[in-house]
Order: sequence, then structure tokens, then C-alpha cells
Amino acid sequence: MTMPRRQLVDVAVTRYYHCISRCVRRAFLCGEGVTHRKAWIEARLELLAKHFAISVCGFAILDNHLHVLCRLDPGIADGWSDEDVVRRWIAVYRPSCLDVDNPATVQAWIDNQCRDTARVARYRARLQDLGWFMKALKEPLARLANKEDDCKGTFWEARYKSIAILDEQALLATCAYIDLNPFAAGIAKTPEDAPHTSIKQRVDHVRRSGDLDTLQAAAAAKSIPAARIEADLEQSHWLCPLQDRTTAGTVCAGAAREGMLHGFSLSSYLELVDWTARLCRTGKARITQEVASIMTRLGTSPEYWQSHLQKLLGKTRWLGSYCATSAKQLTAIAAKHGVHHVDNALGGLAMP
Repeated sequence: MTMPRRQLVDVAVTRYYHCISRCVRRAFLCGEGVTHRKAWIEARLELLAKHFAISVCGFAILDNHLHVLCRLDPGIADGWSDEDVVRRWIAVYRPSCLDVDNPATVQAWIDNQCRDTARVARYRARLQDLGWFMKALKEPLARLANKEDDCKGTFWEARYKSIAILDEQALLATCAYIDLNPFAAGIAKTPEDAPHTSIKQRVDHVRRSGDLDTLQAAAAAKSIPAARIEADLEQSHWLCPLQDRTTAGTVCAGAAREGMLHGFSLSSYLELVDWTARLCRTGKARITQEVASIMTRLGTSPEYWQSHLQKLLGKTRWLGSYCATSAKQLTAIAAKHGVHHVDNALGGLAMP
């Protein structure tokens, strides 16, 4: 049974949501001949990540659908000034009547908007709302595509699917699943070469910074300074940092933004995804010391992880509104909604 979005999206339950949206009839409307539309989507994601109080933790854009892993950050929006709220709103939805190249005109327009406190409150609420984020992502791109094709009608399926991610293990599995999607489909030879994915974005950012050697040194645990540089590199990228260096709500030195997982670095993630990709391709891969330590930290085993990801990557559709590795969490959610049970997108898998 489809769950109303107002019940599913609840920051008191989780801030992480895996959103999936498909083109109408699952047609390859971003496929051969029109692959530039994937670049449109990627650029739009970056714009929204900079102006919404929603972090983009991962994404993969394919020929007929897209995956976006979002984290809601409502506390950030609450700290914005009224002027900041309006500036962010017009960056996303530029008024056609406003000359944005004239600073004086823009400032006068913003000042006028700020006098309407109800309007500003409405903008603030929308800039932290998952539904508005997906609308702001998909609607302009649909208009561009229809204009390019000289046609009318819907481009995306009406309702996007959102899956609430309830625990750290499920979060990491979802990240890996999203980044491995094009690789599993045979689009790329290695995960980091898969176009229009968050893993390629992360690696390309390090490459542009000229710090690939630093990343490799951090992965080999040969240099503490290298590990610090690696963490700082994530802070300067528009995607949500993988490594979280905040402590009880306090941001550590050099960590201006909250990350996803405590003590889990980009190099560790790349090691895990590379190992998982080898498993998916050949069915076996050598367990490195780094991978073994990741499994220990997650409280799982390589065998469980392999089964877990192979089942996810073998899915043609994600069923269920929640994603968890613990049955206890799902039971608590069901009790909260007054139902017998809720469906797990992982197909009932639980941690051993």
C-alpha cells in the first residue's frame, strides 16, 4: 500500500531519504542522442544542494530514471536571515521580471519581498521540504526537454518514490547501491568511471585538486596529515561529505559542514565500493585489511554484505517505504503508524 508522503517524510524518524524518479513509460528520454540531459540534471542538483536546506549525499542519473539520496537539514534553514531566504529562493526560481545583473534592482526587490513575513516563511518552509526539492529538480528539466523535442506532456512519472533510510548500515548500502547502479548495468568498467554519479563527482573533485596521491596515502593509512587533507577536500565539494567530524552537534576545526558517517572517510568508501564491484562482477574478491575493518565496524560479514548488495542490484524496482537492517526499527515504525507492519525495501533482510 502506498504511504502518504506526509507520513513517510519525518525528520523525527530519519533525515535520510532515497528518492527514485522515472521517465514516463520508462522511456529512455535521457538516453542515446539526448544524454546531455543528464548533465542538465547534475548541474541542477548542484544548484539545489547549494540553496536548499537539503544535502545531496549521492546520485546516479541513468537513461530512464534517476536516484538521489537526500538528507534533510531543517536546522540550517531556521538559521537563515530573511534576506538569505529570499536570495536562495530567487537563485532556484529566478523571477522573469527581475534584472538579476543589476545589484541595486535585485536588492530593492529583495527588501520588498522581506516586508512580507508570511511570504518569507513560506519560502523558508519550501527550501527545507523534500517534495519542493524534487519539484525544483524535475519540473524545469521537463520543460527544457519538451522544448527541445517540440512537444507537450509529462516527462517524469507523476509520483517519485522516497524510501526512508533508518540506520547507518542501510545508509551505506544505499550509497553503494546508487553509485554501483551504472556499473551493474554495464555502462562503466569501474564505479568511479560511471558518468553522472556521485562517486565520479567525488573522485573528479579530488583529481581537480591534484590530491589523488593524498587520497591513496590516506587509504593506505600511511599518513595522518593525508587523512586530514582528505577530510578537508570533502568539505570543499558540493556533495555532502561522507566523513562526519561533528561531535554532539559541535563542528570540529576545519569541518564547516556536517558529514554522513562518523570516522568513515572517502578513501574507506572507495575501497568498499571497489571491493563490492569486484564481488558483483566475479562473485569473489580478496578481503583487504581495510575492508575487513569496515565490516567489523558495521557489525556484519563480507558474506552478508555480498548477499545484501547483490539482491539490491538485482532489483528492477524498490518495494517498500523504509530501508533498515534491523527488524526492531521497522516494528517501532509500524507501531507509530498503527499498522501491523511496514515493508522493508531490503526485502526483509536483517543484520545477522
